[in-house]
Amino acid sequence: MSSSSPVVVVTGANGLVGAAVCRALVQRSAQVRAVVRRAGTAPVLDGVVEHVGDFADEAFAATVVSGADAVVTTVHPMGSPRDVQHRVAVEGTPVLARAARDAGVDRFVHLSTAGVHDRSAGVGDIAEDGMLLPEGSGDYPDTKYATDVALAEVGGLTTVLVRPPAITGAGPTSVWNTLRPEEARTGARRENPARSWAWVHVEDLAALVADLATGAIATDEDPEQGPVAGSTTAVLVAGEPATWGHYLGTVTDALGVEPNWTDEPVWTGQLRTDRARRWGWTPRVSLAQTMDELRAGLTRS
Repeated sequence: MSSSSPVVVVTGANGLVGAAVCRALVQRSAQVRAVVRRAGTAPVLDGVVEHVGDFADEAFAATVVSGADAVVTTVHPMGSPRDVQHRVAVEGTPVLARAARDAGVDRFVHLSTAGVHDRSAGVGDIAEDGMLLPEGSGDYPDTKYATDVALAEVGGLTTVLVRPPAITGAGPTSVWNTLRPEEARTGARRENPARSWAWVHVEDLAALVADLATGAIATDEDPEQGPVAGSTTAVLVAGEPATWGHYLGTVTDALGVEPNWTDEPVWTGQLRTDRARRWGWTPRVSLAQTMDELRAGLTRS
């Protein structure tokens, strides 16, 4: 890993997470190759160079990772038909991983999801070894986990599967600050307020990803102390404990509508972030700040 100015490839650089990762990398003096599908959509920042293409294309993948120190992948077409999610994520992401391995890239950091873990009623706190959802649980968790498995099969590469829950942060494509609230505005407001709402702010998530990509978090033989070199290591990341009472209560209050609270059995555990914290990560954005940002965005809209 280059100590002065590492070169990092970021896919989905125009998305909520990808753009935040680009900003965090620039703050760490990295040179960023921002991969997008449409010209003119990458973040306009010093140190960021736009690369337009399809990372699932072997020739493009080989070119964009040549000479890079790390690769960060953030693309998953959530909400698309299952065959599209499978083609882009399960089949496409390993193409980039193999190209990175063959080019001698030091690290491959993939944005997975905590949604691969079973968070049904009665399940307690969840760590990286927590029970996974069975196949058939839904297009999104199925294809996200299948991508994790496919990446683990790419040998000879240090791969980190970063698993966040709900990702908060202002932006027109933000699921939790924009899209879900719009659904609540039109009637999707039924939830048990006691159900755990695991979350992380996009800036805190990007900080962990950037530290991994730039080598600020060293590898270790023990995954509890750092990513295992030449292997695949998962890490959960989440902010402070919260419930749907916090999230949906804030959304409905800001929109001036009433929630439909229920009392069915729900998951009330927490995501354990001991591993991420032992790696040196500490979230900076509080729940109060996150709810204030959410409320302000909805009030303005």
